[in-house]
Amino acid sequence: METGGLPLELWRMILAYLHLPDLGRCSLVCRAWYELILSLDSTRWRQLCLGCTECRHPNWPNQPDVEPESWREAFKQHYLASKTWTKNALDLESSICFSLFRRKRERRTLSVGPGHEFDSLGSALAMASLYDRIVLFPGVYEEQGEIILKVPVEIVGQGKLGEVALLASIDQHCSTTRVCNLVFMPAWFSPIMYKTTSGHIQFDNCNFENGHIQVHGPGTCQVKFCTFKNTHVFLHNVPLCMLENCEFVGSENNSVTVEGHPSADKNWAYKYLLGLIKSSPILLPTEHRDFLMSLDLESRDQAWSPRTCDIVIEGSQSPTSPASSSPKPGSKAGSQEAEVCSDGERVAPTPESSDGGLSPSGEDEDDEQLTYRLSYQVQGPRPVLGGSFLGPPLPGASIQLPSCLVLNSLHQELQKDKEAMALASSVQGCLIRKCLFRDGKGGVFVCSYGRAKMEGNIFRNLTYAVRCIHNSKIVMLRNDIYRCRASGIFLRLEGGGLIAGNNIYHNAEAGVDIRKKSNPLILCNQIHHGLRSGIVVLGNGKGVIRNNQIFSNKEAGIYILYHGNPIVSGNHIFKGRAAGIAVNENGKGLITENVIRENQWGGVDIRRGGVPVLRSNLICFGYSDGVVVGDEGKGLIEGNTIYANKGCGVWMMSSSLPHVTSNHVSYNGLYGVAVFSQKDGSGEFPGGHGAQENFSEDGDAILWETELEKEDDPLRRSVTIALVESNSINHNGASGLFVQSSEALQVITNVIHANGDRGITIVQSSQLTRVANNSISCNRQSGVKVEAQCKVELRGNGIYDNRGHGIITKGDSTAVVENDIIGNRGSGLQLLPRSDTKVLKNRIHSFRAYGIAVRGRAKALVQENIIFQGKTNKTIFQQITNNRECIMQNNKFLVFKKKSDTWRLVNPPARPHLENSLRGSSAAHGGQKVTAMATRITARVEGGYHSNRSIFCTIL
Repeated sequence: METGGLPLELWRMILAYLHLPDLGRCSLVCRAWYELILSLDSTRWRQLCLGCTECRHPNWPNQPDVEPESWREAFKQHYLASKTWTKNALDLESSICFSLFRRKRERRTLSVGPGHEFDSLGSALAMASLYDRIVLFPGVYEEQGEIILKVPVEIVGQGKLGEVALLASIDQHCSTTRVCNLVFMPAWFSPIMYKTTSGHIQFDNCNFENGHIQVHGPGTCQVKFCTFKNTHVFLHNVPLCMLENCEFVGSENNSVTVEGHPSADKNWAYKYLLGLIKSSPILLPTEHRDFLMSLDLESRDQAWSPRTCDIVIEGSQSPTSPASSSPKPGSKAGSQEAEVCSDGERVAPTPESSDGGLSPSGEDEDDEQLTYRLSYQVQGPRPVLGGSFLGPPLPGASIQLPSCLVLNSLHQELQKDKEAMALASSVQGCLIRKCLFRDGKGGVFVCSYGRAKMEGNIFRNLTYAVRCIHNSKIVMLRNDIYRCRASGIFLRLEGGGLIAGNNIYHNAEAGVDIRKKSNPLILCNQIHHGLRSGIVVLGNGKGVIRNNQIFSNKEAGIYILYHGNPIVSGNHIFKGRAAGIAVNENGKGLITENVIRENQWGGVDIRRGGVPVLRSNLICFGYSDGVVVGDEGKGLIEGNTIYANKGCGVWMMSSSLPHVTSNHVSYNGLYGVAVFSQKDGSGEFPGGHGAQENFSEDGDAILWETELEKEDDPLRRSVTIALVESNSINHNGASGLFVQSSEALQVITNVIHANGDRGITIVQSSQLTRVANNSISCNRQSGVKVEAQCKVELRGNGIYDNRGHGIITKGDSTAVVENDIIGNRGSGLQLLPRSDTKVLKNRIHSFRAYGIAVRGRAKALVQENIIFQGKTNKTIFQQITNNRECIMQNNKFLVFKKKSDTWRLVNPPARPHLENSLRGSSAAHGGQKVTAMATRITARVEGGYHSNRSIFCTIL
């Protein structure tokens, strides 16, 4: 490079004084000079870009402090954009006769202002020719009549923005016009400042105040770097319009209205604008979202990254939190001494005196005990997670989620979903990009088959950000929507489209409100810290809600009611102050493969006719229950992993008819599954759900019921009795299943194993509770306990190795039929006073206590049972001699003769038998076989015991 020996820094200083034409000439000297001119990006090119009166900072108004990647490229785009309005000039000026001899006409510049050629804009337009430039010098220009633009012109204000004000009403009748660097205000006779019905209008660096702008198809517009103060932009049937880098402030109605289907009749600018949009770079997701800087400290700590795959379990001093503790050898399981959990909380053990006065010992069995084979297979659930995850949770431990549960990025989701990709790449109607909507009533209103695409905008401090109604479609990509006084995004009357990659937070109502047959695709958004729910679906609303992060909302993360029926899949819903997902008032929904964790109320709350399909979700670490099925709640709860919640795994209230099948319910602080019938009549939902919720825009919530469509959903099988089927219920802090209900219940083919209290506790059952073909093993106390005045049928169950009695009953109508009651540390079957029990065709064995023990005036029919001898000759049967109401017939007693004897349950094989059992729809979905051997399990779970109420849960 021939630089005369001058340093590059000095050359750059010299070249910084050159103007744009001189810089262009210098760049043509040679390659070295070209690279030298390019190196002035942060100096001279930045000065030229910021000093241009026709544009503003490239990242204005959302990120004016962030520099562009190249100032030279930004300035180039500004310069080229200022010329686009003349793209069809040659076509307009062409002449058939003189095309060979035509010379390019020079553009005139007409000056308007005091002391200049013209006094007013109207007089200048009367003398203007094609593509002339009209310059308005500083001042205020008020036109007394409507201005008709009949020829293409460029109207430019001289000086800084704000020095030239134009009070006029302009109606464009020509093909194209450009307006730059002006302040528009409405004339005294009309609120319309500018209108076009067919031509193309380009606004650059203008301010509009207190008026209207109207563009009707096939007209088009391109607006850049403009400010709209209390100004309404109305776009009717526009085929394509662009609003970029604009600011909308203080609107009394909607800032932008897009109405009508895009016109099929297109003007000359449509093709150009379409090419400009496709050639412009797509907004890329930022690695560090700017919204984190605006949140409080707690919000920042709880923010959730899309690629995070760790769950941190926070330590808790609550006595209901599950913890793992292995007893030391030789310790007494029934000791009255308080034991210390791993988290330091002292928990007093519950004595077994209520179970007939026997406290099972925890010492190892000696060598003289009998050996036996107890192999059995049950239909278990298909775990959502690997076995390592399903171990006992430890306070402060970090558990890594499998890769199948990590959220995908927006790019990955779009690559998988062709429909979503087509929506994201489509451009119709209005494109709004990198604009700021603030401090007004409404942002963008799309109605009557309108089409709009919004990308990279900020909506803040509005009543609502976006409304989409009447068969309209919106595409929203990577917008920030926050501090709205109502819902952020509102869809109704069959609105739809794509809502993807947005950050929606701190809104007073729902982040997204879907109702009245609207059906959007909601993908990869962050919806958090709302003052109500994250997403609300109601009034026959639908939609696909997938791969979103919904967290820290004051009410339910997703709230479905009034026949709302969305597909909710693959979302992370966590740290909400109410339920993770609430389904109420006949709401439906297919809810699959979500991670629902650390919510204050139930992970999923189903009430008042809600009938969702809840399948293959991970519901964990909640501060209350995993799944709550309230009054008249229904639905299919299938294949979920309900893990380490501080309350119950599943809580069912009266008049609810759910089908709970093939779930893995483990390590919950209280009951695995609890069925209660109490009502407190509060009429309120946990966390503010229920009658207090006002989701009606027009106050007509009751009218939705008149237009609700009735659908027959094949996913929802009709269930007339609450059904708990084929679940794995293990290692819960209290009983595996607790029943206190006045309604019928069926408990079929479940694995109830190693729970901290009894396997099944039935304290109230005025209607029949049928317990059939379950495996009940290794629970810390008795296998099954039936309290007085209960109607229970126990049939075909395998009750093995429980640390208390096998079955205890006080019930006045109990049938114990064809069960295997083997290896329990207490009696196999204990009949307490005033019980009325039929004991038929069971196989019963106990090591230390009696096979069957009858206490007091118990009424019983004991017939055709096989009773194995235990450790001594006195442990087959115990009966009060004066009790004549206990009838024994045709029982078989097998007496121990020598130590080498081994009894095997072979004819029939060990129960439960599943071949002839009632099987639900879960069998069709498969589920791996879980083989449970009756071996000694020493691990147990410390936990508080229930007070007949759900933790933090108001029972309706």
